[in-house]
Amino acid sequence: MEFTTAAAASASSSSSRVLNSITQFSCFTATLLQKPSFCNPSNASLRFSAPFFSGDFSCKSTLKDTVTSISKMGARDFELSNLTALSPLDGRYWGKVKDLSPHLSEYGLIYYRVLVEVKWLLKLSQIPEVPEVPSFSEEAQIYLQELIDGFSMDDALEVKNIEKVTNHDVKAVEYFLKKKCQSHPEIAKVLEFFHFACTSEDINNLAHALMLQESMNKVIFPIMDELITAICNMAEDNASIPMLSRTHGQPASPTTLGKEMAVFAARLSEQRQEISQVKIKGKFAGAVGNYNAHLIAYPGVNWPLIAKEFVESLGLCFNPYVTQIEPHDYMARLFHAIMIFNTILIDFDRDIWGYISLAYFKQQITKAGEIGSSTMPHKVNPIDFENSEGNLGKANGGLSHLSEKLPISRWQRDLTDSTVLRNMGEGLGHSLLAYKSALQGIGKLQVNESRLSEDLSQSWEVLAEPIQTVMRRYGVPEPYEKLKELTRGRAVAKESIREFIQGLALPKETKSYLLELTPHTYVGAAIELGKSVNVTMNLVNGVRAL
Repeated sequence: MEFTTAAAASASSSSSRVLNSITQFSCFTATLLQKPSFCNPSNASLRFSAPFFSGDFSCKSTLKDTVTSISKMGARDFELSNLTALSPLDGRYWGKVKDLSPHLSEYGLIYYRVLVEVKWLLKLSQIPEVPEVPSFSEEAQIYLQELIDGFSMDDALEVKNIEKVTNHDVKAVEYFLKKKCQSHPEIAKVLEFFHFACTSEDINNLAHALMLQESMNKVIFPIMDELITAICNMAEDNASIPMLSRTHGQPASPTTLGKEMAVFAARLSEQRQEISQVKIKGKFAGAVGNYNAHLIAYPGVNWPLIAKEFVESLGLCFNPYVTQIEPHDYMARLFHAIMIFNTILIDFDRDIWGYISLAYFKQQITKAGEIGSSTMPHKVNPIDFENSEGNLGKANGGLSHLSEKLPISRWQRDLTDSTVLRNMGEGLGHSLLAYKSALQGIGKLQVNESRLSEDLSQSWEVLAEPIQTVMRRYGVPEPYEKLKELTRGRAVAKESIREFIQGLALPKETKSYLLELTPHTYVGAAIELGKSVNVTMNLVNGVRAL
């Protein structure tokens, strides 16, 4: 069977994007070899004889004479921009994540490679046993340092142009530096000591380590701390506002809004500290981790010590036991630690979403003309927390793959880590976007105290817990069972609770205390816990950077 559908195009310019569109679908032409038994109404038992059909089962589609606006556009129209970027991080969300770009982009990778190569040449000039690279003059040292400090986008593009010829990104950096220094009479004498005894991964692993270190210290940690501080402020500001708890979605012993925020502030703060404890490591031991080339050229040099000094001079921890690559175990630890932080924040986002749904929070409209729903004008949706949750999930998916893949490399090295490492910016970028979205959402929240109070006023059954606990203290028989009979599955009002208390054989003072108790005041130590969260947790102070 062949179906042909024709769509006539309008002559107007607005509809000229699709002209004379004719789509033909050639679906399977089948020959019925044997009539199936279910076609016979008299056959109560359905039996299928195989083969049922024979012939061409493919579904073919042919699009003829189609002219669209896309087909009219050339390759130049689809050069990278906010509209053409494949990743929303580089398009729609660029303004919120661009702070990571100097560190985690291709430019960042090239920059840190240049830094490592130059620093290694300077280190060689400080080794007396390597007389071929004498100590540089102050002027030469300044010239080399300027290659790092003045590294520009044009420089990075020049490296990329060299790579088009070499088809090797690290070698392109070496050639770039030689070209830059060939006119300098002092440095020109030692050009061949750029990249001396190095494998590409000696340069790359240190570059990637510095990319992560700078990204965390300059971008991720500050926004994490800002987020923790904002939630901590929520805890302190709302420490005394009573709130009905919900366990399993059902009314439970009251708490305060501030104390529940304090829980998240403390959890996130602790995990932030865990992240900061991860040691960012580096290696510099040559092609297979044994300093083979180093020792054959200069057998009298203590190369493991030199490598340790060099790696640590970059602010990294030295890993002496490696293959061609640094095994990336620290990266797995780091990314897993960030994933836990993100998971805690997902929990926060979902709780706030739920509290907004219960009307415990109202949301301020911060932008004139902002729309919540395309069809329901009244809507003010919790989009910031939904955006945060979604991006945290996306971040954790990427970070999880990095954590699982990077510690695995065949024998002394395979190249699978190289392409994966170029995606560090994805996981951290979506994390950064999520943190900023959560902060934006927090800034819109207004506590609806009347709604919180209303829920408590309708939940006198939550006082069953304190009453039965006091009854236990004073030896009243079957306290739990009696409160269960009074409250479970029943509407409980203030009057019925007071009547029950009046009938208890309790000391007068104790009975008076219970009679004064309300769902609003039965909050335990929640107020103190909410107010003291900044004291009991180590927020930023004392937390080291990577």
